[in-house]
Amino acid sequence: MQINDLEKLGIKNIKRIYHNPDYETLFEHEIQQNEGVETQLGAVAVDTGIFTGRSPKDKYFVKQPPSEKYIAWGEINQPISKEIFDELFDNVKEYLSNKDLYIMDAYAGASEESKKAIRVVTEIAWQAHFVKNMFIRPTQEELANFHPDFTLYVAANLKNDRYKEHGLNSDVFIIFNIEENVAIIGGTWYGGEIKKGIFSMMNYWLPLEGKLSMHCSANIGEKDDVALFFGLSGTGKTTLSADPNRRLIGDDEHGWDDKGVFNFEGGCYAKVIGLDREKEPDIYNAIKRNALLENVVIKEGGEVDFEDASKTENTRVSYPIYHICKHKEDLQGPHPQNIIFLSADAFGVLPPVSKLTKEQAMYYFLSGYTAKVAGTERGITEPVATFSACFGEAFLPLHPTVYAKLLGEKIDKHNVNVYLVNTGWTGGPYGVGKRMSLPATRACINAILDGSINEAKFETLPIFNLSIPKAIKGVDSVILNPRNTWEDKEAYDRQLEHLAKLFIQNFKRYEGYGNFDYSKAGPQL
Repeated sequence: MQINDLEKLGIKNIKRIYHNPDYETLFEHEIQQNEGVETQLGAVAVDTGIFTGRSPKDKYFVKQPPSEKYIAWGEINQPISKEIFDELFDNVKEYLSNKDLYIMDAYAGASEESKKAIRVVTEIAWQAHFVKNMFIRPTQEELANFHPDFTLYVAANLKNDRYKEHGLNSDVFIIFNIEENVAIIGGTWYGGEIKKGIFSMMNYWLPLEGKLSMHCSANIGEKDDVALFFGLSGTGKTTLSADPNRRLIGDDEHGWDDKGVFNFEGGCYAKVIGLDREKEPDIYNAIKRNALLENVVIKEGGEVDFEDASKTENTRVSYPIYHICKHKEDLQGPHPQNIIFLSADAFGVLPPVSKLTKEQAMYYFLSGYTAKVAGTERGITEPVATFSACFGEAFLPLHPTVYAKLLGEKIDKHNVNVYLVNTGWTGGPYGVGKRMSLPATRACINAILDGSINEAKFETLPIFNLSIPKAIKGVDSVILNPRNTWEDKEAYDRQLEHLAKLFIQNFKRYEGYGNFDYSKAGPQL
C-alpha cells in the first residue's frame, strides 16, 4: 500500500503507513502510544471509550440502485442519501489526513469460491490488531497480489456535528455504500462495529449468490460430522462450540454453500464477564500474547478481574483461532448433520432440549428467541423476551425470509436434524429459579452429537408442542420437563402461556409472506 494510493483518494499528508504490521509491532505501538496495558496473561487490554457495544441506531445504507431493491428497509437498515454519505466520507478523509495510518488486508470467508478481500484503514494500532485477530490472515504470497473487494475507513474520534441537519440519530455514524464497496465509521471506538460491519456485507453478498450466511458457531467431530450453534449474545455459542472432543470451525459467523460450511473469520470474539478457568478452559487459555481484551477491569500488576462488570457486562476478548488448540485449520467442513438453536429463556419455561420438526425449525429460526434479564440494560427489572430473526436480525440487510428459505432448502437437501436448547433458567424465572448448569447443557449437546438422543422416548410440551426426551445420559431426568422443576405448577402454566403469547404476537410480522406461514408450527393457544 503506497501513500500515493491514499492521497489519490483524498487522504493528504500521511506521515507513515503501517501496512499489515506483525503482532510484535502492534504490541509495541499499543503500549508506546498508551492505547492499552499488558496484562499478567500476556494479552493487551484496551478500553473502547463510552461505547462498549454496537450502536445499531447509527447504522445506515446508501439508498441507490441496484442495492435498494434488495435491502429490507426499516429500523435496522436505515436509508441515507448519497449526498450525505459523500459529505461524511470527505470528512473522514480529511480526519485521517496528517496522521500515521494502519492498513490491514484480510479475507472474510474461508471458502475459495465465496471469500471477499477486505481492507481496513485506521489510525489506531489496537483496531488494526483487532482486524488481524478477527479476519482471515492472507499469506505473504496472497498479500503481494491483494486487491480489496471492500474497504472500511475508521475515524473513531470524528463526530458528525451536523447530524440533526442531516436527519440522523446522533453524531456517530456507520454507513455502507454497497455500489462503491466502501464503508465509513465515525464517532465510536468499539471494535465490534468493524466485525459486524463486514458480517453485514457478507449477509448481503452471499444470499444473492444462493449461499446461506449465518450468525452461528460451528465445530466438527472425528467422523467429520459438523454441528451448527445459532444463538444471540449470551446464549452460549462460543462456550458450547469450544468442545475439547471436537475441532472448532468458528465461533460466530459462517457461510453454507454447495460444498459445505465455512467460517467467515480467522478469530474468535468471546464474552469474558465471569470467565472461569475451570468451566471454560479453552477460552481462558486462549487469552495470552496477541489476544486483545476489551473493557475488562485490570488490577494493580496487570491482574485481570473477569468478575468486575463496572465498565460493562459486555467485556470481550478477541484472539486468532489458532489460540484454540483444537480447531479446523482450513476453517471449513462438510454439510452439517445437526443444527442447534440456543435460547437463554429467562422465563424458565422452555425445556433444556427439544427435537424440532422441519416446520418448527423454520418457526424458531424466524423467531430467534432469547430473553434479557434484570441488570443487563437500564430499566429492565424482570425478564424481557427478545426476538431477533435468524438469530441475528441486526446484521441482515435482506428480509429474514430470504435467509429462512435458504435454510429450509438446505435442511431438506441434506437431511439435517434440528434442536432447540435452553441455556437459560430452570425451576422458575430469573430471580426465582437458577441458570441451567453448563454440565447439564453439555450433556444434552453430547446426546445430540452422538445420536443417543434419538434412542430416547419423547413426551410433548403443552402449548408449544415441543418433543422432549424423557431421559438423557448425564442429565437429571427431572429437569428435562421444565414443569417438574417448578414448585408452583400453576405459576409455571401461567408463565408458559405468557411466553406463548409473546411468540405468537412476534410472528404476526410474517403474515402475508406466502410460503412462510409457519405459525402453526409455533405455540397454539
